[in-house]
Amino acid sequence: MPSEPAPAERSPFDVSDTEIDAALTACDGDPRATIRALLVGQAYLEHQISRLKADASAGFRRRRCSQAEG
Repeated sequence: MPSEPAPAERSPFDVSDTEIDAALTACDGDPRATIRALLVGQAYLEHQISRLKADASAGFRRRRCSQAEG
């Protein structure tokens, strides 16, 4: 039985069978509910990334303006 690679060796895109089983268990074994939960989680993270990018861009613009004035 092959062992799973150490966490430092794993790609962030590698998903183990144990992690898949945990996701299914969290949704009482319902695959459609599991997919729905994963898609909602992904949409949430994409929304957060968009907000962070907008906040970072606004901060960058403010800093550039204050440096140009100084």
